Order: sequence, then structure tokens, then C-alpha cells
Amino acid sequence: MTKNLNILRYEEAAGILPNRLRKLALALPDEQKAVAEELRLRAGRPLTVLLPQGEISFDAVVEPEELEILCDLATEFSRYAAAESLREGFLPVRGGFRIGLCGTAVMKGGVNTNLKNLSSAAIRIARERKGIADAIAPLLLPSGRFVNTLILSPPGGGKTTLLRDLVRRLSEGSDVLIPQRISLIDERGEVAVMHQGEPQMDVGPHTDVLDACPKALGIPIVLRAMNPQIIAVDEITVQQDLTAISMAAGCGVGLLATIHAANQTELLQKPLYRQLLENQIFRMAIRIISSEKGRAYEVEELPC
Repeated sequence: MTKNLNILRYEEAAGILPNRLRKLALALPDEQKAVAEELRLRAGRPLTVLLPQGEISFDAVVEPEELEILCDLATEFSRYAAAESLREGFLPVRGGFRIGLCGTAVMKGGVNTNLKNLSSAAIRIARERKGIADAIAPLLLPSGRFVNTLILSPPGGGKTTLLRDLVRRLSEGSDVLIPQRISLIDERGEVAVMHQGEPQMDVGPHTDVLDACPKALGIPIVLRAMNPQIIAVDEITVQQDLTAISMAAGCGVGLLATIHAANQTELLQKPLYRQLLENQIFRMAIRIISSEKGRAYEVEELPC
């Protein structure tokens, strides 16, 4: 019998672990493998797996040296080549996975230059859900031109997954969509999951990815260098993001972004996001609604 793709993704993620922990992780029942979101390692604590209902522990305490081995395996024994992302606290891994790391920051001149004495790691099991944006994408180009759009949901609601598939669909085009040139600013490496210059996730044939770059710096770069029709970013969080987004909007470029908010009412309750609406840069919103039956997507107009 062919294994469920979600189970295979979990097993690929478990394959990154040091041998002793890998064997335990692979022994997880298939029904839990299919929904697992992260594998977590904490020095001196049990290995855990994050499921929708919370973390459960394996019968194994993580040794500090196993965190170092994990880092070596993830970087294919070339940590120096991953220094830029390592100092930011994460490692992209071949196959579309991302490892978040904690340890002791090595500070020089007020800037973190490395992590040593690793204490924790979280292997995020990123999964593509191709097709979830197929019905939504045409609604964002009502007259053939992309309308600036926000994706709204609380943390963990599936914003990044939907953003990834929207970028793919808009970049590929379809019978009713003209393919769009998209510049994706993947600040935390979670959308395209770049590995040695190649996206590990499908973000479409006409998408250019600027990886591990803050949005406020990346937006001017792609405006100058890539002539995008749409700029896509994940998680607007600070004033500098708004400034760069406003500049891009003034250049006539389409904007697709995610933001932490359950709905428009919540947006208006937060000063930064209220400013976003007052500036009228974004005209459409996709609200992600989660329930026991799964996720639904509602497209709605933002107030003028």
C-alpha cells in the first residue's frame, strides 16, 4: 500500500535526526505521523513531537552532543556554508525542512555572529497543500490586474501554507490566469525553503526568491533588480515593513502579504495594522477560518 504523503514527510523529517533518536521517531504510529507538525529536541529533556493537541514525549533524553550531530547532519557537515542562517537561529534543510535553533549567542559589536552550545532544536515539518489557492487566485485579479491582498489568520492558522500556494498558482498561471512575475521576500526561509539556491517548495516557475533578508531591505532590492509584478512577503510585523510596502505600492507593484489577525475587527484594534488599513494600500483580504472540518478561505473587500 502506498503511504500517505503526510506520513512520508514526517519520516523524511525524522531522517534528519541522529541515529538513536531517528529510530524512536520512526516508531511513532502512522496516524500521529500524518498530523505531526514538529520534532523538538531539548538538551537534557525527552525528545518530543508536536501534534495538533500538543507535545508528546518519547522515552529518550536528548544528549547535548546529539544537537551538535543534528546540526552537522542538517548542514551536510558544512556549518561554515550555513553561517548566515545559523546566526539567525535556523537552518534550511534539503527536502523543504527548517530547523529552528537555540543556544548561546556569540556577540561581536552588538551583533550575533553565531550560535554555540546548542540547547534546543525544532524541526518543522513543512507540508505543501497544492491546490488550496486554485479557487482563490482568480478572485484577486478581478479585471486582469492583481489587487493588493492580505492573508489573515491567528498564529498557526495556515497563513504561510496558503501564501506558498497562492504564489505558486499566480506564478504558474492557468486557463483563466496570466502567469505573474513574483518576487518572494522569504525572510525566515519558511515559504520557499531555499537550499543552496534552490527552492525546496514549489513556488512556481516565474518566482524569484530573496532568502533570509528582512522585508524592509528586501523590497527595495527586488524593485531595483527583478521588475516584479507582485511582491509577496510573510508576516508584516514592524513599522519598517509598512514603510517599504508603501514605497512598493507607490511604484505600482502588486502586494501579497500575511498578517496575524483573525479578522478585520482585530486588525483595527492594533495601531500598526490600523495604519495599514488607513493607508488603503491593501484592498482585499483572505480570511482563514479553522474548524474541526479543516480550513476554509473567505475573500472579502477591505474598507476604502
